[in-house]
Order: sequence, then C-alpha cells, then structure tokens
Amino acid sequence: MISHATPRQRDVPYDHRAQQAALPVQLHHRDGTTEDTILVLTPSEVELFHLQLERAIDLREKAMERSVAN
Repeated sequence: MISHATPRQRDVPYDHRAQQAALPVQLHHRDGTTEDTILVLTPSEVELFHLQLERAIDLREKAMERSVAN
C-alpha cells in the first residue's frame, strides 16, 4: 500500500505535441520500499496544481508570519 508520493526533481518536462506534463515522483510504500514513476498531467491539471500549491505557499507564509509575531 502506498503511503505518499514525493517529487523527484525540480524540472517537469512538457510534451507540447501530447499536451502533457510528466512530473517524476517517488512512491513510498508503508513497508518502507519506494518506486519511481511519473505523474502525467493535462494542461488543466497543471493549472489546478499551480493554484493549489500557490494557496498552500500563501497559507504557509501567513502561518510563519503569525508565529514570528507571537
């Protein structure tokens, strides 16, 4: 069973002809083993991830600001 996935590198190749991005990820299994694979994303999924990650970054920055203020 997979517990989580982590990105493998910073650059995400984009295939203009296929209109897909391929994010290399490492899958982490509950038994401690890992395996490398790719997460294939359509342009709309890339946009969705962008918005979600931007929101997560904003929330993190606000939390850090609050912790410094206290």
